[in-house]
Amino acid sequence: MELNTKQIADILGHNGDVISAPVHQITTDSRQVQNGDVFIAVKGEKFDGHDFVLEVLKKGASLAIVDHLIADTDRNKQIVVSDTLDAYGKIGAYMRSRFKGVVIGLTGSAGKTTTKEEIKFILSNFGKVYATPGNHNNFIGVPESLVNLDLSADFAIIEMGMSAKGELSRLTSYVKPDIALVTNVYPMHIEFFKDLEHIALDKAEIFEGLKTDGIAVINEDTNFADVLTRKAKEKTQNIILFGTNHHSSASFELQDDGMHHLYNAWAVLSVVRALGLDEQKAASFIKDFGALEGRGKKHILKLKNGGTYTLIDDSYSGQPEAMKLAIEALDKIKAKGRKIAVLGKMAELGQHSKQKHIEIGERLADTNIDIVIGVCEEMKDMLACLPPKITQYYFASKDGLDDFLLNHLLQNEDILLIKGARYSSKLYQLTEELLKQGS
Repeated sequence: MELNTKQIADILGHNGDVISAPVHQITTDSRQVQNGDVFIAVKGEKFDGHDFVLEVLKKGASLAIVDHLIADTDRNKQIVVSDTLDAYGKIGAYMRSRFKGVVIGLTGSAGKTTTKEEIKFILSNFGKVYATPGNHNNFIGVPESLVNLDLSADFAIIEMGMSAKGELSRLTSYVKPDIALVTNVYPMHIEFFKDLEHIALDKAEIFEGLKTDGIAVINEDTNFADVLTRKAKEKTQNIILFGTNHHSSASFELQDDGMHHLYNAWAVLSVVRALGLDEQKAASFIKDFGALEGRGKKHILKLKNGGTYTLIDDSYSGQPEAMKLAIEALDKIKAKGRKIAVLGKMAELGQHSKQKHIEIGERLADTNIDIVIGVCEEMKDMLACLPPKITQYYFASKDGLDDFLLNHLLQNEDILLIKGARYSSKLYQLTEELLKQGS
């Protein structure tokens, strides 16, 4: 890392004495601290990083960034700031300012990580690409991505998430994207917002980081696309729309079924266009990009008594629109066996929860899906909407579901979709068990 403690002190406006030392890495995880690291003390719901400052300095950390001075240790190894997360962001913003390539920032209610990975995959055919690792897209993840930015890359893709007003405004002030992409606006985290339009307004905060010659890329078919476009025009006149009316004329093939994969491809090609690169060349690589683990990846797994079934692992996220897209994709698949959907509760919907679960049931009722298994109490509202032609089962939790599927339900050539809110329904653990037993 091309930083030292004196530079960090300057970035944070610290006027006191600081021990001068090179920086190995910057981290918020005390368990990862090694000799020469900078530790940022962050307060979480279940922990406070300040409790570990003494420990990390003893382990050899060069510096600790804190919101109050920790007693009984060297003051010259501490920088006191009002907000340690903002301090992390400022260090990230400094590293971004040194980056000479093009920064692509993206956000959206669903599919951010998949779109980010597809952009990375395609752009790797045009130059060296750095991207947010995994889904590290919050107040810790974004600064982390920027601090570790590969300054030799041609392109940097930074994913940004939000669950409350003002979060994207702050994150985009660190990222300062040259190109800002909004993939979609869905009722994700809607319990924290007044309505869907306010979610669109808050997604539009990403454009605040654009320069006047920056480029906004917007899904024209998403909810309140007009709001996104209006807000983008407050920063730039360079706007690229993608969707059913505006999309690349370049021809391409998709590896996976589903409209969301088509929109992802259009988004990627729009970024390629914004960069002034060869769209047809980019389009030729789209067929080689497949769904990610937990986000629609397909696995052919063995059954205990012979035969195989297809597992569609979409267990990472369970918000309403993504749930509907996954159901539609399953409905369109040509299958020799039965189509089975295991669906877990959808979280963070607040007062809209009952209606959103009912909407999933109504969508299922018009499909040719054979069997639906609802997991968690909230899914009873969904199951109540299903017609007699669809066999239904209910489980209060994922416990015992693997045994039911493998020993009682699944047959040769069945297709099994698993989808639900990751930490609420914990269906990713069911996926892990099925992969272990079927490989």
